[in-house]
Amino acid sequence: MPPAIETVDLVKEYGDLRALQELSLTVEEGEFFGLLGPNGAGKTTFINTLVGLVRKTGGEARVFGYDVEDEYQQARDAIGLAPQEFNVDRFFPIKEVLMHKAGYHGIPTAEAADRADEALKRVGIYDKRHERFDWLSGGMKRRLLLARALVTDPDLLILDEPTAGVDVQLRHDLWELVTELNEEGTTILLTTHYIEEAERLCDRVAIVNEGRKVTVATPDELKGRGTDTVDVRLESPPATAPDLGPYAHETTLSGDRLEVRVDDGGSTAPRLLNDLEASGYEIADLEISRTSLEEIFVDLTERDDRTVTRSSVESGDDSDGDGGRDTATSGEERTREQEGVA
Repeated sequence: MPPAIETVDLVKEYGDLRALQELSLTVEEGEFFGLLGPNGAGKTTFINTLVGLVRKTGGEARVFGYDVEDEYQQARDAIGLAPQEFNVDRFFPIKEVLMHKAGYHGIPTAEAADRADEALKRVGIYDKRHERFDWLSGGMKRRLLLARALVTDPDLLILDEPTAGVDVQLRHDLWELVTELNEEGTTILLTTHYIEEAERLCDRVAIVNEGRKVTVATPDELKGRGTDTVDVRLESPPATAPDLGPYAHETTLSGDRLEVRVDDGGSTAPRLLNDLEASGYEIADLEISRTSLEEIFVDLTERDDRTVTRSSVESGDDSDGDGGRDTATSGEERTREQEGVA
């Protein structure tokens, strides 16, 4: 079985702005895969390329082995997309919105109605099925976008910032739902700014910055790249920080508090205690602070030059490096976007 997503040296240019720079990623079937990056990283451009709203400049992109341009229909039928922006027809009851979406994919009307009911029940807004989009609360609108993505029973579910601006309870409800979907076999690609969300949900995460892949790893592997802090409270603090072994990358003394930066706090703490006691220090308390995924993310994406890479000269930019809309987008692709096929 081919990967759910496979891109090789994927490039997307908007004039002299390069939003994607030879981006190669593989998402295996059944994975819960996170795509993390700061604003301007090209995450939305990457998604829009997969669903056919943006034409790539170079490289390859496939969904379950189908080329996203040459075999657009097969690739698109495998994808359900819950976008970040609300692109829903506001003049129809939300059940009809879902039926229209199913119809775009060739699903007969009677079956589309059943699927719409099932999707609305799954996301918890079935009782609102006869209401229009504008009558829904912000949280219900988010649920509707997910229901629309599910109505075609996709093999690949793409979630672009699905919990942006929602309350804590809804965020946890959505986490539970997408976890169930993944356990049932749906491959999920998630973009998010919430580090906790990626750490909790994802099997692997890719960190991208300025259109380039920085790294791909599990959340635990990423956290393992950082250092931990062992915070020791001393009964009789010394005037200067003690001289410890090479395992101590940095040692800071503040009053009776001694902070020691080490690679692995759990395995290093016993050695640290022994060294301190052997030197005559009495330990009153000890606490280990693990490196957070957020710290690793910031470290990996932090650069001295924060400008977006251009292929030649400087020009205007938008918040996600996506140019707002692909200026080369065809009329057919605009129709797909307007009809909510994305």
